[in-house]
Amino acid sequence: MASFETPLAGLIGEKTAKQLARAFEIRTVGQLIRHYPRRYLQRGQLTPMSQLPIGEDVTLVAEVEKVQTRPIRGKKGSILEVSITDGTATVKLTFFNQAWRANQLLPGTQGLFAGKTSLFSGQIQLSHPDYELFDDSSDVDPQRWAETPIPVYPASSTLPSWRIQKIMNQVIDSMQWPEEPFDEQLLAQLDIYSLKQALTLIHQPELPADWQKAVKTLKTHEALGLLLEFGLMRRSLAEVEVRKRTSGKLLAEFDDNLKYSLTSAQVRVGKEIEKDLASGKPMNRLLQGDVGSGKTLVAIRAMLASIEDGSQAAIIAPTEVLASQHLIAITEALGPLADEVHPVLLTGQMSQGEQRKALLKIVSGSSRIVIGTHSLISERVEFFDLSLAVIDEQHRFGVEQREALRSKSENVHTLIMTATPIPRTLAVTVFGDLSVSILDEKPAQRQKISTHVVGVSNPALVSRVWQRVSEEIMAGFQAFVVCPRIELNDQDTGDTASAAAVEVAASLRQNQYLQNKTIGLLHGRMPADEKSEVMRMFAAGELDVLVSTTVIEVGVDVPNASAMVILDADRFGLAQLHQLRGRVGRGDQEAVCLLVTASEEGSEAHERLRALEKTEDGFELSELDLSYRKEGDVTGISQSGTQSRLRLLGVVRDQKLIRDAQPVAEKILENSDRVEKIIELCSPLGADNTIARG
Repeated sequence: MASFETPLAGLIGEKTAKQLARAFEIRTVGQLIRHYPRRYLQRGQLTPMSQLPIGEDVTLVAEVEKVQTRPIRGKKGSILEVSITDGTATVKLTFFNQAWRANQLLPGTQGLFAGKTSLFSGQIQLSHPDYELFDDSSDVDPQRWAETPIPVYPASSTLPSWRIQKIMNQVIDSMQWPEEPFDEQLLAQLDIYSLKQALTLIHQPELPADWQKAVKTLKTHEALGLLLEFGLMRRSLAEVEVRKRTSGKLLAEFDDNLKYSLTSAQVRVGKEIEKDLASGKPMNRLLQGDVGSGKTLVAIRAMLASIEDGSQAAIIAPTEVLASQHLIAITEALGPLADEVHPVLLTGQMSQGEQRKALLKIVSGSSRIVIGTHSLISERVEFFDLSLAVIDEQHRFGVEQREALRSKSENVHTLIMTATPIPRTLAVTVFGDLSVSILDEKPAQRQKISTHVVGVSNPALVSRVWQRVSEEIMAGFQAFVVCPRIELNDQDTGDTASAAAVEVAASLRQNQYLQNKTIGLLHGRMPADEKSEVMRMFAAGELDVLVSTTVIEVGVDVPNASAMVILDADRFGLAQLHQLRGRVGRGDQEAVCLLVTASEEGSEAHERLRALEKTEDGFELSELDLSYRKEGDVTGISQSGTQSRLRLLGVVRDQKLIRDAQPVAEKILENSDRVEKIIELCSPLGADNTIARG
């Protein structure tokens, strides 16, 4: 008998086991059992052959009438042609290079035949149909056979789906199933199968209801495994002791020098963070807020509170541009305090000399606020005494990178910031191991941004876009122009090519409204010093227009920029468009955002853009984004979701199921001494795979 840990080679043979390992990295029985079908085919209702539709799946009860094999004209191989009849009409079955089937499909043999109909030379045919033949003792129920779903597996050239199905059946027949993780009462409460039933019926359903309930069961298992693991993380963190960090004169002096009042949300979140820092337990908090809600100010206040005792705080950003912007913004915000805490920047593209100077300031403790990119997590970076790690735009960092920064000291608190609002319904699930703080109001000085969708099918409107940009410049302001890509290539032809920054910048220099304006270019392939110089020039007002890719998506703060033009706007997601729009409206003047698109009026892509015209609320847009995006491409997954751990569960699609599982998980955590074992049985991949939301 086989267990989940049993190597496959002894059950199915070395050759087949090697093929599974090579194609899918499947080596054990447990890994194979968790190789779920990606869909199911229905053989279809029994159909009289005289009423066959073309291009549809049908199931026929018929008798073999004639069999012949002929060579393929001009090629190697053969075609087996089998004529079958039910007395009302005749259908031809064709099999390529499978002449051996003639020994099964003998004239006079009766059976069930299922496949998709096609018309060839006026004759209805089924190519490579599925079939089951009757014999004198056959007790096959034709209707039941027609209703039995056919699992379709992720396959490879050496392991087609039907072969994987046979291997699966062989392994299931030899299984010794582990102990059921849940009692009968809980199974009934959740309306799910036992583990054995679910893992059997997902592969061997007799009716569609079988695999549907099996999928629900295994999704519930994944949800419980996820929630239980988060629960253990919280329990583990609660047991760790760290040095208490309390705020003092640094934060008080900073607040006294502020030129404007904190919002009530900033005050509330600040108190939550200060309470965490002073608790003696490691803070593990997610700070999320809409564009312009003042997250950077909250982070600065948190850093000042944590370093009162002479320790250090670090903020890690995903890009050089954002890290450089943070240095400028933080230094400016600190005012006279900058001379006391000495902010320093460290990025991988700084010169060796500059890096050495920064590293010395960090290890000596002379710089108490450290700003950088992923360079901060490298082994060569040593902190004097790191007390707080602030991770900005967390969805671009994996768990391992975040842990590497936290491991720089034994007493590190963690504040994770995201400028991509996550729907409130998802925050607890996706970040179940974190406390969540939400900035749900914007400072009074933030200006309204007027948003308009512009169709390229109307040349007059497109011309008006550049005229409007010119008007903003004439009024003393500046503009962003964002493109989805850097430059065109040889394969780009006609209208299908999306806007590219290099070509757009060159074109705008010839535009009738912008000919005498200074136009800069910024993209990710430029050297770091060039990027910094372009951003400096734009921030200083030396450039009228900045043509850019999405490197300016977050963190770029130029109050004098009042216009944002996004070309091929339908190529971006709602959340990303909202972030880009947030680069304007930061000064005293109202701002405009123009979304240029080739999408057709009334199309889904066009309606998404229209949604941006109606609201500036990022949380509302994030909820709407869920209804448009496909599973696997949402904030909860590709940006901040679980990575490869979930085989069936969708944190967006299955929100209700996850909510229903939460009280069950809490009860298990309180009352069960088998939590780790339950996680192991519920997890598709086992304990070696850590959760990653990067």
